[in-house]
Amino acid sequence: MRSKPDDIKRMKKESLRLVLTALLLTLAAATWARTVNPKHEMRAAWIASVENIDWPSTKGLTPEQQRQEFIKMIDQLKDVGINAVIVQVRPCADALYSSSIEPWSMYLTGKQGLAPNPYYDPLKFMIDECHKRCIEFHAWFNPYRTIKDTTYKDIDSTHIIKQHPEWLVTYGNQRYFDPALPQTREHVLKVIMDVVNRYDVDGVHFDDYFYPYKIKGVDFPDSASFAAYPRGFASDQKEAWRRDNVNLIIKAIRDSIRAAKPFVKFGISPFGIWRNKASDPRGSETNGGSNYDDLYADILHWMQNRWIDYVVPQLYWHIGLKVADYKTLAQWWSKNSNGTPLYIGQGYYRVDPQSKTKEWADGKEISRQLELNRTIPEIEGSIFFSAKSFLNNSLNVNEQLKKQYYRYPAIVPQMRFIDSLPPAAPVHFTVKDRKKNVRLSWTVSDTASSEMDRARYFVVYRFSDKVDYSNPANIYTITRDTSIILKKNKKKGKKHVRFSITALDRLYNESKPTKAVTVSM
Repeated sequence: MRSKPDDIKRMKKESLRLVLTALLLTLAAATWARTVNPKHEMRAAWIASVENIDWPSTKGLTPEQQRQEFIKMIDQLKDVGINAVIVQVRPCADALYSSSIEPWSMYLTGKQGLAPNPYYDPLKFMIDECHKRCIEFHAWFNPYRTIKDTTYKDIDSTHIIKQHPEWLVTYGNQRYFDPALPQTREHVLKVIMDVVNRYDVDGVHFDDYFYPYKIKGVDFPDSASFAAYPRGFASDQKEAWRRDNVNLIIKAIRDSIRAAKPFVKFGISPFGIWRNKASDPRGSETNGGSNYDDLYADILHWMQNRWIDYVVPQLYWHIGLKVADYKTLAQWWSKNSNGTPLYIGQGYYRVDPQSKTKEWADGKEISRQLELNRTIPEIEGSIFFSAKSFLNNSLNVNEQLKKQYYRYPAIVPQMRFIDSLPPAAPVHFTVKDRKKNVRLSWTVSDTASSEMDRARYFVVYRFSDKVDYSNPANIYTITRDTSIILKKNKKKGKKHVRFSITALDRLYNESKPTKAVTVSM
């Protein structure tokens, strides 16, 4: 049977309508993918102590000034939506904490080996203040650097330079542990495990400094240690041997943390390029220095062997940069993370209205990068360098985060490969209606058999419409307390909303919710 002309026109219009509808839905889905606030996302900032980059702001502040500065900083970070900090606690084989192994840091008190006066332990203080605000705390160590300037003379007698100079080498104007020596691995491991065992840290973190960045025409002075500890490597395999030196310490640290406190995460933030494709078909379409060839850090090997719990490539370049394009590298790391949780190191410090790079001068590059990140499923969040950028708030990036990308709270991503067992749900959830406010309270279940499974934080959900625990817009707050006070609406006409509580353990596994209770506000 032949179709009439009018029928054909109607069919064509209908087909066109369906195509346009499908296109609009696709565009809407893409927009949603870019802008939706995920329920679980790493939103962190590095706090650097070396050269007083972030905290303390200068050497020799009084303990009270140090504490006030830190509280101001993390309150600002919390306000923007940050849920974790990476704090440099060992910048140059010295400590921002009480240690019997290494001296107090000169970046803290102004003189190496000098304790704060009046005395306090900065690391315990920082951890406590972060945890009060439900902010995760990762202790950031530099494994090999011992001093940044060889002309510096005021070195404490307990520093490794004085105690074991035979473990060290000079390269450029800095002094480093020789990564080839067993004594180096033993010492660094001892330092890190001392912190893991004595402090309530959530993670251990290394940045990109393994072997130092190369000085043109100057070879790293390790010929003697190569001859003494070849471990089966031939004379023409020195670079592979250097990578193996770093492999040994990475695996030892990972294994030791797992044995002592399996809930403490071990993460690395490498330089943004593993290798260039010109050097290795597995590499990225880039043309810059690399972890593998310059720093002797084989990140790909560590991820393949599950020696690290998360990776944070430092992608401090803009989208479209020819030699190292942000988009190219974000996609490369997502395809090569091998199941390792992937966060991106964002270069907030580059945002500057005076920048000669237009992408960093227009104030929108961080937004463009976060939008791109959220289209890549493997990317589970960001870590920003560095904390003082949030205090400076150049070109109002903070407001962009607060209004759009971090509009709702986010829970730190889970790590089910370490533990996937949720804690018991809160019990005895009660509502006490008072004249000016409402008090919600609950009780912690005491059925947990280990620190890994105990309730650590609580998520308070508020539903004005549909009960949906997957939507972060329904998260009223995340707290360590077992009660909260809600102010009643002073305007006429009470609104009925429902509240429910869940528990989170150390690794952010979430319990079943309590029964939702209706509250008149």
